[in-house]
Amino acid sequence: MKQRNGDVGRIEIDLRICFGKPVIRGTRIPVHQIIELLEEGYTPERIIRECYHRLTKRDVQAALHYAASLVKLEEVIPAAAR
Repeated sequence: MKQRNGDVGRIEIDLRICFGKPVIRGTRIPVHQIIELLEEGYTPERIIRECYHRLTKRDVQAALHYAASLVKLEEVIPAAAR
């Protein structure tokens, strides 16, 4: 997934906001809630329309990019090596 310059900085991690969980900057909307809605079949437009009016489609895309980045960077240790 290609990251656009506008997506940089859309995700914020601050221990004073939602116990340090990643949120959309300027909101208290956790990235994991957006990802869960996408998992349930919501489109970005539906998330904005029905759940989080303050979000933009770019915010939803940034949340998805953030989650994908975490998985991409995750270190995998084969079971045989444990």
